[in-house]
Amino acid sequence: MLDAAAAFYERYLWESQAGAEARAYLEGRGLAEEVCREYRLGLAARGATLARKAGERGFTRQELSGAGLANRRGNDYFQGRLLFPIADARGRVVGFQARRLREDDPLQAKYVNSPEGELFRKGDLLYGLDRARTAIAREERALIVEGNTDVLALRQAGLGPVVASMGTALTERQLKELARLTRKLYLCFDADAAGEAATLRGMDLAAAQGFDVRVVALPPGTDPADAAQGFERRLANSESYVLYRVRLELDRAPDRQEAFVHAREVLARFEDSPERQQAQRLVADRLDLPRETQAGLAPRRGGRTAAAAVSPKLLEKGDRLERDALAGVAAHPDLRELLAELSPDHFDIELHRRGRAHLLEPGEADRDLVQLLAELDARADAEGIDEATTKELLLNLRERKLRRELQSADLEHTKELQEALERLRSAATNLV
Repeated sequence: MLDAAAAFYERYLWESQAGAEARAYLEGRGLAEEVCREYRLGLAARGATLARKAGERGFTRQELSGAGLANRRGNDYFQGRLLFPIADARGRVVGFQARRLREDDPLQAKYVNSPEGELFRKGDLLYGLDRARTAIAREERALIVEGNTDVLALRQAGLGPVVASMGTALTERQLKELARLTRKLYLCFDADAAGEAATLRGMDLAAAQGFDVRVVALPPGTDPADAAQGFERRLANSESYVLYRVRLELDRAPDRQEAFVHAREVLARFEDSPERQQAQRLVADRLDLPRETQAGLAPRRGGRTAAAAVSPKLLEKGDRLERDALAGVAAHPDLRELLAELSPDHFDIELHRRGRAHLLEPGEADRDLVQLLAELDARADAEGIDEATTKELLLNLRERKLRRELQSADLEHTKELQEALERLRSAATNLV
């Protein structure tokens, strides 16, 4: 019955006048008729068109309702929507996903699925798996995207092993299907979706089950369909999951101490490997960790990371660099122009950022800032921070930021950042 319904929806999309709007939508998305027909896209009519046709062929209202094709009133379940037939791994149609085309659609959801039932269980299915099975097994990799149109766009661009999670996190049943074909997964989501808790749980599950998980995080607001041509280059530049996850924790943490704790928790879930070592180096560089603290990130006997508590004192090296640089400028006001060349992003500590702003443009100071300024005045004398030392400290802050940017830079900008870093090192040498 569901296969016959898919055939009806197909004909209605391509052969009816009512299908013109949907065909224009697909054309606007850059999807050719050939790939749309390959995946059997269709269009649902309004009213009870499908129910009436099915009744003429002997199907009862109960059968239509049980298959998710009609509602209780006997009208078609899907109304005026673009339909993506969802098949199981053997190619049997088990349900549909329907996309809204008109703003006056009574259903507000952008996508509506067939009702969950004996045949259709969204968490068990991957869109396009029936057509991608051969390519996945042959290439020993699977590309998992978020949306159905992403599958079509990448298939049209020549990529075969592509499936969609249909907007859900990866589940055990989906991973079980993939494990029959490959152990290597490329997860391709925009940066916002890739950072959502549900998506991360699915990634964690895949990694825990022994998959080699790599992440292709696209810029926010874009999806694979927007950059289908040349997508192989993005795959080549993908990150291992441990590196991606550690980078995410570092970016999200409100301070260095919490960043260290969260990054270490991620590292503790992974066995020692070149990818894990790369992630460990990223933590050390981004947080500017002293050697004794870096040892706390290394895997212990058995492959896991030690779970000992971390003292805030272990993270003080980078904080001291910032405070000494500010103390030097406070003691030598002529160097404020050099401080102005540094942005707030050169400082990890929020209070130090406020101290920078105050040294450049003095204004009212609250209690915390007053205490900081008093410490800066005393610190320069106590530490013997002269002008030459202050210049070196400011250069060190610039170098630290460049090293962090190098860790997250794409290939296009790596050379430029490396050249800037070399110039800074030359400048530091000339100060000596």
